[in-house]
Amino acid sequence: MMIMCLGPLVLTGCTRSDEPPSLPPTGVYAHDAASENSQAEPAPTDGTAGALTRSLREAGWFCAQVRANADGRALWCRIGHRDEADGVYPQVAQFLLDRDDRLAWAWFPSPGEANHEDDQVAAAAAPALTAIWPDAGDRVRQEIDDFNRDLQTPTARRSDDIPRTGWRDTHADYSYDGHNGLVVTALDASVRRWPFGSEHYATTMSFAVDDLLAGGYDCFYPPQQSCNRPQSNGYFRVALHGDQIVSAQFGVGSLIKSGRQRHLLSEEFPHGLTFLTEAVRRPVTERIEQSRRSGTSFAGVVAGTVVIIDARRGVVDGDDLVAYFDIQIGAPLTAT
Repeated sequence: MMIMCLGPLVLTGCTRSDEPPSLPPTGVYAHDAASENSQAEPAPTDGTAGALTRSLREAGWFCAQVRANADGRALWCRIGHRDEADGVYPQVAQFLLDRDDRLAWAWFPSPGEANHEDDQVAAAAAPALTAIWPDAGDRVRQEIDDFNRDLQTPTARRSDDIPRTGWRDTHADYSYDGHNGLVVTALDASVRRWPFGSEHYATTMSFAVDDLLAGGYDCFYPPQQSCNRPQSNGYFRVALHGDQIVSAQFGVGSLIKSGRQRHLLSEEFPHGLTFLTEAVRRPVTERIEQSRRSGTSFAGVVAGTVVIIDARRGVVDGDDLVAYFDIQIGAPLTAT
């Protein structure tokens, strides 16, 4: 079997192509709250978390510890790549550490809209994993390079399924394909109950939906989790755990004339950002308004909340500004 996996079958991989790793793994969120803590903080710079994220942070990524519980803690890293049209496509990395500060699980998704996306996965994963497992990074680069080269071979055997490959070393099982990217499952560490909290910063969708409707969004919840606002080309979509909002993404414009904001946030959110808790609503809103005034992007932690703002500037003339902002509040659950 080892010989077969070195040949053309690498396209369907040593892992069955119809059985990719489950995202998320079965049952990891099927538990009651286990001392859930959803207050985000910048990623630690020491220990395993610091080692894993150091190369990413040095390359300009934003990294945070986004939630934790009695069994483990979740890290989330992100960078926004710009294309030739000044659009932003994100690339992320997720890490789950156990209570003993060991890496239990990691995911480096493929940035689907990127050029050379496979190289970007390897470029992110290899140095991060090498920092804790010195021999892992070179193997990651080699396996992904071999996979991509064989994928371009006209005579290679192909199937109707997504080609993927997998391998194991002394540290972990690895699964890679061009759709999901690289999934890493450690051999000597695991987390039984994965953290799922978001109550520090987010309310529920059933609480927020009436205000979305009042702001002009076409939003029929349940079950709809993606809402559009036709009159402003706006959108609002959420990731949920039950009814609880875990992360929210929305788009909003900015129109400044003679130094004054002409497109008020209240036009789209007449009662404020009610999908956020009262504890974080004001500081998060102030951070958004700061970017809307300046036309600048932002990635950071505000009042214990992950805030990502990607700005696309249009016309800028003196005190006048036209811009559009893609905004994300909160990080999704690990493996989602």
